[in-house]
Amino acid sequence: METHRIKDAVFYHIYPLGLCGAPERNEFGEPIVHRITSLTPWLDHIQELGVNAIYLGPVFQSSSHGYDTVDYYRVDKRLGDNESLTHFTELVHQRGMLLILDAVFNHVGRDFWAFKDLQKNGANSAYRDWFHNLRFDQHSPKGDPFSYEGWQGHYDLVKLNLSHPDVRAHLFDAVRMWNDQFGIDGLRLDAADCIDLDFLRELNRFTKSLNPQFWLMGEVVHGDYRQWVNPETLDSVTNYEAYKGVYSSLNDANYFEIAYALNRQFGDHGVYQDKFLYNFVDNHDVDRVASKLKNPAHLFPLYLLLFTMPGIPSIYYGSEWGIRGVKGQRSDAALRPELDLERMKRQAPNPDLDGTIATLSQIRQDHAPLIHGNYRQIFVDKEQFVFLRSLAGGEVLVALNSSNEDIDLSLDLPWQTGRLRDVLNNNEVFTIENKRVNLKLSPNWGRILDYSNG
Repeated sequence: METHRIKDAVFYHIYPLGLCGAPERNEFGEPIVHRITSLTPWLDHIQELGVNAIYLGPVFQSSSHGYDTVDYYRVDKRLGDNESLTHFTELVHQRGMLLILDAVFNHVGRDFWAFKDLQKNGANSAYRDWFHNLRFDQHSPKGDPFSYEGWQGHYDLVKLNLSHPDVRAHLFDAVRMWNDQFGIDGLRLDAADCIDLDFLRELNRFTKSLNPQFWLMGEVVHGDYRQWVNPETLDSVTNYEAYKGVYSSLNDANYFEIAYALNRQFGDHGVYQDKFLYNFVDNHDVDRVASKLKNPAHLFPLYLLLFTMPGIPSIYYGSEWGIRGVKGQRSDAALRPELDLERMKRQAPNPDLDGTIATLSQIRQDHAPLIHGNYRQIFVDKEQFVFLRSLAGGEVLVALNSSNEDIDLSLDLPWQTGRLRDVLNNNEVFTIENKRVNLKLSPNWGRILDYSNG
């Protein structure tokens, strides 16, 4: 994998236990079912969207949702076996796409073999030091004769002691196996903001020794992303800071919200100017964006922004058709549905959206400033937002309109004269005179304008 390929990537995020229709609970005595093979027909569709990287959610043996790991070395029997995953990764790589797997290192499930040994042998267990804040002077909420730390109070998720050398060796050996057997291109680290930075630094050194281009992306919700994204720890993190602003700017007719966030992150004095953050509008943990937006037509300016703002765009499976899904009080199942590909193509809630995403993906791939360029805010109002992406040898102006009406804008630009060619809308051309240009923006849409001084 060349170093630039992740930065050039468009991701497709799959939650396989959901998409493949696996049972909610893993009955360990049941036979293996090779459901992962049902992902193969999706590869054509994924490539048609312009995607060149797949982030595959948890695939290793777990008790239920995949984030309660039982065995890091075996594929979940509800999805298949190690050979099933090897075959799938080969198909992905044959198409020139990258594959990133979910790595759940902060915690394990209660069926994890070392925890089962602890339940059996108590203080005499050889693995008593594998778990964080383990105490034998009190009981756990689950009735164990000891207490332990659960992830954010969830006691089905047992926090690992990642400072223990044997725990690190067990996890790093698993990563080596994933690299050797599946040829993965990187990892998405679950709950990375809960993991000790020393562990992340050692993981970085280890994975880079396997493959200098091995990519590490962390799930981080709050905080200064520079703490995690640097040469010693991770290559990227989830851009939750921008996530909310992308949709709520539309709901509230307030582009100032996302404009402020992007300027803080990537503007002239932006704190993340040199970072490639992982951008998304929904995922397996949050409501589908089609359920968040008050106006369904806003899906179009929303994805237009996702593919033109700084960072790496990601599409969550099914959202390319505008499907809905709201998190339940006790279950995320509505966010992680089984989908039939051919039925979705025939009965998509928003049948024009996937084609629009494919167009935006191609435009992004064809215009390096949209991937690697600097960011500069040009104009912002409640329902209009214009910014410039600049790179040596190219400049692209992006103009968004979330109003239900045609809008005429007269913009001050940094160029005295020149031409703007709209690569999104039939290559319409606009002339710049005395640093000004007049643009008409269609309702709930925008323009992607390639600048030339000729």
